[in-house]
Amino acid sequence: MGEIEQRPTPGSRLGAPENSGISTLEHGQKPPPTPSGKLMSIKIQMLDDTQEAFEVPQRAPGKVLLDAVCNHLNLVEGDYFGLEFPDHKKITVWLDLLKPIVKQIRRPKHVVVKFVVKFFPPDHTQLQEELTRYLFALQVKQDLAQGRLACNDNSAALLISHIVQSEIGDFDEASDREHLAKNKYIPQQDALEDKIVEFHHNHIGQTPAESDFQLLEIARKLEMYGVRLHPAKDREGTKINLAVANTGILVFQGFTKINAFNWAKVRKLSFKRKRFLIKLRPDVNSSYQDTLEFLMASRDFCKSFWKICVEHHAFFRLFEEPKPKPKPVLFSRGSSFRFSGRTQKQVLDYVKEGGHKKVQFERKHSKIHSIRSLATQPSEPNSEVPKQAQQSGSLTLGEGSEPPGGQSCPQGGDLATASAEDAERQRGPGPSRSPAGSTKGDGASGAAAEEDEELVKDRPQQSRPRPPQPSTGSLTGSPHLSELSINSQGGTAPTNAILSPNLSPDTKQASPLVSPLLNDQSGPRAEDEDDGRRKRFPTDKAYFIAKEVSTTERTYLKDLEVITSWFQSTVSKEDSMPESLKSLIFPNFEPLHKFHTNFLKEIEQRLALWEGRSNAHIRGDYQRIGDVMLKNIQGMKQLAAHLWKHSEALEALETGIRGSRRLESLCRDFELQKVCYLPLNTFLLRPLHRLMHYKQVLERLCKHYPPSHSDFRDCRAALAEITEMVAQLHGTMIKMENFQKLHELKKDLIGVDNLVIPGREFIRLGSLSKLSGKGLQQRMFFLFNDVLLYTSRGLTASNQFKVHGQLPLYGMTMEESEEEWGVPHCLTLRGQRQSIVVAASSRPEMDKWVEDIQMAIDLAEKSSGPAPEFLASSPPDNKSPEEAAGDQESEDDLSASRTSLERQAPHRGNTMVHVCWHRNTSVSMVDFSVAVENQLSGNLLRKFKNSNGWQKLWVVFTNFCLFFYKSHQDNHPLASLPLLGYSLTIPSESEDIHKDYVFKLHFKSHVYYFRAESEYTFERWMEVIRSATSSASRAHAPSHKESHVY
Repeated sequence: MGEIEQRPTPGSRLGAPENSGISTLEHGQKPPPTPSGKLMSIKIQMLDDTQEAFEVPQRAPGKVLLDAVCNHLNLVEGDYFGLEFPDHKKITVWLDLLKPIVKQIRRPKHVVVKFVVKFFPPDHTQLQEELTRYLFALQVKQDLAQGRLACNDNSAALLISHIVQSEIGDFDEASDREHLAKNKYIPQQDALEDKIVEFHHNHIGQTPAESDFQLLEIARKLEMYGVRLHPAKDREGTKINLAVANTGILVFQGFTKINAFNWAKVRKLSFKRKRFLIKLRPDVNSSYQDTLEFLMASRDFCKSFWKICVEHHAFFRLFEEPKPKPKPVLFSRGSSFRFSGRTQKQVLDYVKEGGHKKVQFERKHSKIHSIRSLATQPSEPNSEVPKQAQQSGSLTLGEGSEPPGGQSCPQGGDLATASAEDAERQRGPGPSRSPAGSTKGDGASGAAAEEDEELVKDRPQQSRPRPPQPSTGSLTGSPHLSELSINSQGGTAPTNAILSPNLSPDTKQASPLVSPLLNDQSGPRAEDEDDGRRKRFPTDKAYFIAKEVSTTERTYLKDLEVITSWFQSTVSKEDSMPESLKSLIFPNFEPLHKFHTNFLKEIEQRLALWEGRSNAHIRGDYQRIGDVMLKNIQGMKQLAAHLWKHSEALEALETGIRGSRRLESLCRDFELQKVCYLPLNTFLLRPLHRLMHYKQVLERLCKHYPPSHSDFRDCRAALAEITEMVAQLHGTMIKMENFQKLHELKKDLIGVDNLVIPGREFIRLGSLSKLSGKGLQQRMFFLFNDVLLYTSRGLTASNQFKVHGQLPLYGMTMEESEEEWGVPHCLTLRGQRQSIVVAASSRPEMDKWVEDIQMAIDLAEKSSGPAPEFLASSPPDNKSPEEAAGDQESEDDLSASRTSLERQAPHRGNTMVHVCWHRNTSVSMVDFSVAVENQLSGNLLRKFKNSNGWQKLWVVFTNFCLFFYKSHQDNHPLASLPLLGYSLTIPSESEDIHKDYVFKLHFKSHVYYFRAESEYTFERWMEVIRSATSSASRAHAPSHKESHVY
C-alpha cells in the first residue's frame, strides 16, 4: 500500500517561507547523470498541435526528456508542465521524472507523448513569463475544444473572443465570421457565433499577451479550470469523479463540484488495491468520518490518481523538493514514489532572484504583430518576460548573458529601465536600432539589463534653457520585485502610451540607455582632486552643519518651484481649476519662494567667506551661521499667515479633485511629469516640514557650541523663534500629514468608499500572509484606528489593491497561534463577525503588528462604538482558514474582466504600498513622521560592487528613498532607490574599500557603496538612512492625546 503522510512541521503545514530556492537542486545535490548508450526517438505533441521528435538515451530518466522539451521551447517555468502518455493498458499517465523512460514507454515508435499543463496555480499572475501564460492559454483553448472546461454560454463566448483577438487582431465582422467558420473552438460554436463577435468588438487595441492574460483571468474563475476527472464510486456505490487541484482533493458529480477536502484538512492519503483512502484531521465541527474511502476502476487507476495527489500536494504546499526515503535493508512497505522537481515556491524564488534570461518565441496561431514598447511591463513582482520573435524590441538578458546593443528611445517614452550594476560594468553603449513601428527618439542608447535596481529617467544632459513647462514623461514599473522606481508616489503612463503585451497589462514605457548616472565612464572621477578639495574644507563641525542648511535649502527651493512654476504653468494652460482654488494655492507659495531664494543666497555667501574663497583677511568674522539664521527666521514669522493657509489649500485641492473630473485628470497628468517626483499633495506640505528641519539644525548648533562661543547667543535666539513657530503649527501639521496619507492610500485601493472621514487615523500598512484553504497567500493589510483592511494586488494595469475584507477593531481580540497552525510568526485575529489567521515574515515584523493592532484595539474600545461600514463593492471575506471555497463564476466578474482595459485607472506600480508588497515589510505612520524629519541633500560619491571608479552625484533623501541627480541644478531625478528592506553597514576589510567615510547599502545581491566628504556628513547620512531601513519605535510616537486626525 502506498501512502503519504503529512507531518506537522512548518514546511508541510503552510509555514512561512524561509528557504529561498534559487536553483532546481538543493545545496550539495548533484543532477542525475545522463546515461550514455543507444538513443531512442520520442514524438512530443506540443500545445500548439505541432509535433517534435526528441532523441534521448534509452536509459535516461523522464526528467531528461522534460528538460529537453523545456530547453527547446526556452521555457524557464517548465515546472508547471508535464508529459503524459497512454501506458500499455491505455491508461493516460504522467511520465515519472525519476524512472528510466524505457521502463515507462514500452513502444516509443507508436506512442505520442503530450506536453501539457500539469499544475494550475490559483492565480495566473504567479506565472512570471509571457511564454508561460501563452502556453497556459493554449491549454485552456485545448480544454474548451475537448469539452473538459465546462462553462455557460456567456463564459464560453467571452473566452473564445479573447482567443480570436489574440489570433487575428482587432474586430472586423467579416474576418471574424470567416475565421470562426474555419476554426472550431467549442463543439456547439455556431449557436454562440453572434455573442463571440459581439464580445470581440470590445477588445479593440488588445495585444495577444493581454488577450492571454484576460483569457486566464476568466478561466481561473470557472469551476472546471485545470480539473482532470477520475471516475470513482463512494461507499454507497454512487458514481462520482475525483480530481486534484492546488487547494486539495475535489469531488464532482458530473460537472458539479459537491465536496472539497483541503490540504489543511487532510492528514494522510493512501491507496490499497483499488480503494483510495483520505484520512482527515479530527474536527469536532465536522460530520465527516475520520477516513473516507472511494472505489476506483482498478489498482492502476487508483495508484495513478494517488501519485497525482502526492505531486500536487508537494508542488503547492512544500517549500522544497522532499528528500528521498532511505532504502530499507530487508523489505519495503508501500510505494517509494515521491515528487521530483522544484516546488512552486522554488520556481517563484528562482525567477525572483533573476536566475534566468529573457527569450524570444513565436505565436503559431497569431496572424498579428503586437506593437509594443521597448521595455518589459510586469504586473507582478519578478516579472521577466521574453519578447515575441516577430518584433525587433529590446532583448533583456539574464545572468551570464552578453548585453545586446542599445536601442533608440521610442517617441513618447523617455524613461529607461537599466540595471545599475550591469550598466556600470558595461563600458559603452552598443549600436542603436529602432524597433518596428517606432520613431527615433533623442538618441540615448544603451542596454536594458536583468535587474531594475533603479529606473532611470532618460533626459538629454546638454546645456539648455529651462522651459517654463516640463515635458511629460511616462513612468515605469519594476520588473524586479524588490526594486521600485522613480515617482515614489506612483504614476501612470501617458494616455497615448501603448500597452506592451508581455504581462498583465501594467503600463510601462521605457527605453534602454546608458545614463550618465550609470555609465562607468561618465561623471567626474578625479578622486585625488576630490580628496584635495575635501582637505581644504574647514574642519569645524559648525561649518558642515551650516553647509547642510545650504544643501537642503537648494532641494527645498526646487520643491517650491514644483508648485510655483511647474504646476502653475500646467494650470494656466487648462481651464480646470477654479479661480478660488488658484488664489488659495499660488499667492501663498510665491512669497515663500521669493523669501527662500534670498535666504539661500545669504547662506551661500556666508559659506564662501567661511571657506576662504574670498575676503580671506576677514574670514574669521564670518565663521558662524547663527546671525544669518536668526535674521531669516525672524523674517519667516512675517510669512506665518501664508503657512497657515497651506493646510486649507491642501483640503481645498482634494475637495476640488473629488468634485471635478477635469481637475482630477490635470493633477494626475501632472504627477506623471518627471519633475513631480513625489505625490503632488506632499509638495503642499513642504513649507511646514521645512520649519522642523530648521529647528533640528539649530538644536545641533546649540549642542555643538559652548555657551561662550560668539555664535551661541544668535543660534539660541533663532532656536527659540523657530520652536515657537513649530509649536503653533504642530497640530495642523500632524492633522495634514494624516489627511495627505489617507488620500494617498485611497489612490492605491479599489473597493473602498469614504476612506477619508473625520476621525479616521492611519496607523500601519504592510504585507502579511493570510492563511486560507489555499495555503498562505500574500495580502496587503491597512490598519486604521477603527478598522483593519486586507487586500490583494490588482490584476489591471492600475496595479491597485483590491479590498477583500474588513475587520472592525471594536470588540476584536488577538492571540499568537504558531503552535495551533504550525506556522511561524502567526496571529489569529478574532473580530465580532469573522476571524482570520495571518503570518508575518519575521518575529520583529510580527511584534510591530502586534503592538500597533493592540494599540488600535484599545483606541477603538475607548471610542463611541463600532466602526462604520465603508467597503463599496467588496463584501467581507467570511472564509475560515480551513475552508477552501474556490472563486465561483460570476457574470459580473466576466463583464468586469471584459471591460477592464477600458476602465483602467492610472498605473501605480511604485508607491510606498508597492515597495512594502515587494519587499514583504511594513511601515507605520510613526515611520512616515520620522521620515519627514530625516530629510537630507548633498553630494555623495557612489561605487557599485564590481566597478572601480567613484561617481559623483547629487543625492536627495526623502520619503524612504534616495533620489539621484547629476547635479543640484537638475529639475528632476535620474533614478531612485527605495531603501525599505535594505541593510546599512560599514564595508569590511575584505571588500578592499580603502577610503574614509564610506557606508554600504545592500539588499540580496544588490550592493552599493557611498562615500561622504567628512565625518559629520558621513554620520548624518548614516543617521537618516538608518531611519528608513529600520522602523521607528512606538516609544517615539506621539500619544493619541497629542495626535490630530482629520
